[in-house]
Amino acid sequence: MTSVRSKVHEKYADFESLRSQAVALRRSGLSLRQIRDRLGVHNHDLLQRLVKGEPPPDWTRRPNAKDDLRARARELRLQGMTYDRIQAELGCSTSSISLWVRDLPKPARRPPDEQARLAGRKRWEHEREVRGAERRRAKAAAREAVGRLTDRELFLVGVGLYWAEGAKDKSYDRRESVVFVNSDPDMVLTFLAWLDLLGVERERLRLRVMILESADVTGAERYWSALAGIGPEALGKTTLKKHNPKTRRKNVGEGYHGCLVIGVLRAADLYRRIEGSWHGIAAEAQVRLGYGLRQ
Repeated sequence: MTSVRSKVHEKYADFESLRSQAVALRRSGLSLRQIRDRLGVHNHDLLQRLVKGEPPPDWTRRPNAKDDLRARARELRLQGMTYDRIQAELGCSTSSISLWVRDLPKPARRPPDEQARLAGRKRWEHEREVRGAERRRAKAAAREAVGRLTDRELFLVGVGLYWAEGAKDKSYDRRESVVFVNSDPDMVLTFLAWLDLLGVERERLRLRVMILESADVTGAERYWSALAGIGPEALGKTTLKKHNPKTRRKNVGEGYHGCLVIGVLRAADLYRRIEGSWHGIAAEAQVRLGYGLRQ
């Protein structure tokens, strides 16, 4: 009986010795695998008992994708947000939010007028999303409905485009020149495609930038030359316009590139064709309105 008790005591003493070593290693920042190798303990259950009650070091924990969400949810809760507002902000379930912030104080109840205002804002944000989705669908459907343009359709589009945005001949100032100026890259590309359709060689084109002097002139020159498929050195001298601080322009942010001026050399015949075609389009429109008769 004495020998049995002695063996039990030795075994218990060995366990306590191992545990003290394991705890010391755990507190020094070692992982279970490192402790196993140091102590030579390969029994997983015994290893777990040796370090029981000692938290693993932070570096051994796997990153949790929800840790950032949890921290943000707690931050929003401390700012006084309700569960539904936190859910709208983070996109996670209210059950998760409740679990993450249940130890935090509840936000003070808002006055009725403020609650009504917040509810109205939430309804408007939802309505804005719905309208935005409808707007995108309508635009996409209209774009698909256009299909491929025929040469005739592109020709008529180009004539209308030029007559709206291009230089016109005046009875008191006969120039018959073709000069197109625009800040919309799609308009510029459509006009260039129209010139290609009419067989206007690119060698006859003179391109230059027109922009406010306070803007990023070099960036604008790179932007337009890349769009037109030429090098910046092929552009003519940039026209700088003085910025009037009294005018509240809203199109001078990062997306502001000024305008591209496209001039065509030896363009008298082309201008006459544009003007004649436009008058033909206008005459047909007037016939549809009942203001004229076809000749």
